[in-house]
Amino acid sequence: MSATKDTELSTAVDTEIAAHDAWRQGRHEALTSPTGNLSLTLTRWLPAGTTADEAAAQVAEARAADAAGITVTELQRTNINTGEPEYGFRVWDANSAAIQAFERVDTFDYNPDWVIDATFTPVAAHRTVPFEHIRDAGGTRDLIVPGDITFERDGQTFTLAAFDDDGTLLLVFGDSTNTATDDSQTYGAGRFLFVEFTGAERTAGAPVRLDFNRAFVPPCGYSAQYNCPMPPPQNRLPWAITAGEKQPRFSGDFDIYDSLV
Repeated sequence: MSATKDTELSTAVDTEIAAHDAWRQGRHEALTSPTGNLSLTLTRWLPAGTTADEAAAQVAEARAADAAGITVTELQRTNINTGEPEYGFRVWDANSAAIQAFERVDTFDYNPDWVIDATFTPVAAHRTVPFEHIRDAGGTRDLIVPGDITFERDGQTFTLAAFDDDGTLLLVFGDSTNTATDDSQTYGAGRFLFVEFTGAERTAGAPVRLDFNRAFVPPCGYSAQYNCPMPPPQNRLPWAITAGEKQPRFSGDFDIYDSLV
């Protein structure tokens, strides 16, 4: 390789490292914001049969009682057993115990080997895949998966399912670092990754990028008040993906599950 090519490659990597550092700083700021993952202190689902109007009235009542730094937001989902709508609300505390105890998120160094080019193939509208959620005791919720993500690595072809997260594709994946017993250990329930479209179209064969350097700990790693989806079987990858976030770190003996006591 020529000296010019070496210089160009080094410059490109330095640029990516700088972008990765900026991403990590942005993650820290988002996690500790007044409605960031660390600030969620309560998720309350209202009793079955509660109407939308009744739910709105309860949310308004909760907001009226807000103290400084408290934010209340509405929630809605489909009952996992009946399919009926359920309503609820969340309470966010800008001065939560989790924010006070939070120190950092351990993260792997930037690794260009874990930037993977893939293709996206749309499927029939409203195709769903059952995702088990961390607080549903083994039950599954069907999430819309608008297409397949396909790539090759080490002579194998993989097809992954990323669901629609408000117009962005979100990949929930697992790998062997989830159960590692050394410094490479990542969040045990799996990690999340936003899928980046690198072209303008979302037609068959549209190019996408999986930059595992930006894999992140899901919200349930910061508050036990979340109910995160877990990786379906096709999203459990056979390698140790040593890129992206590992684990959140808190001071003292802080435990996010104390909020459930």
